[in-house]
Amino acid sequence: MSTARAARFDFIPAIDLIGGKCVRLTQGDYAQKTVYHDDPVTVAKQFESAGVKRLHLVDLDGAKAGKVINQSVLEKIAAATELEIDFGGASLVTVGSIAAKDPELVKSWLNIYGAARFFLGADARDEKIAVHGWLEQTDIFVFDFVRDYAAAGLKNVFCTDISKDGMMQGPSGELYKMLLKRCPGILLTASGGIRNMQDVAGLIQIGCSGAIVGKAIYEGQITLKEIELFHAGKTTH
Repeated sequence: MSTARAARFDFIPAIDLIGGKCVRLTQGDYAQKTVYHDDPVTVAKQFESAGVKRLHLVDLDGAKAGKVINQSVLEKIAAATELEIDFGGASLVTVGSIAAKDPELVKSWLNIYGAARFFLGADARDEKIAVHGWLEQTDIFVFDFVRDYAAAGLKNVFCTDISKDGMMQGPSGELYKMLLKRCPGILLTASGGIRNMQDVAGLIQIGCSGAIVGKAIYEGQITLKEIELFHAGKTTH
């Protein structure tokens, strides 16, 4: 299946870390953990060889503990590759839990460092923001959350529908359509539920600017060859 490429669309593999290993959870449940690789650096280098430019690195230990735990893995990947990494303290700083808990602090950072340095993580369960590794539910509606930060100048947003994450049942297209409609001007990266390159093509068509893909790669539903062809602009089947 071929498709017209968006003016900007980033295919962003995810590496989730627990104990320094590459893992995936199901619906954010730490009790439903699968270890896919012992060496995240090797995985990151494979992605880079397939043409990937950006990497979504998630410190699940850190999200649970409320502080960075796997910084050494970040440093090793940054040293071994030229990937643009979004992670606390990396080239794109992800703000999620703290953006929900302390918006005034985060907005002060936007003013000091520039909004382009930040990636807003809008993780939602039943359209409400969840924080601290999705273990805590807030009363903040995802649309209000994103719109508030967009008004403050933050345009780079990734949104995960937690109910879809790791389920391999397809992404939340309707949620993303609604976000793009209610928050015009954002650069929206979809996350959660992506099964194959057809799903990626569908996200391009609704106007998303990127997709974070995890389990589909590790389960072999999206191959490194398909990623390579995508980056060459040849196909998304």
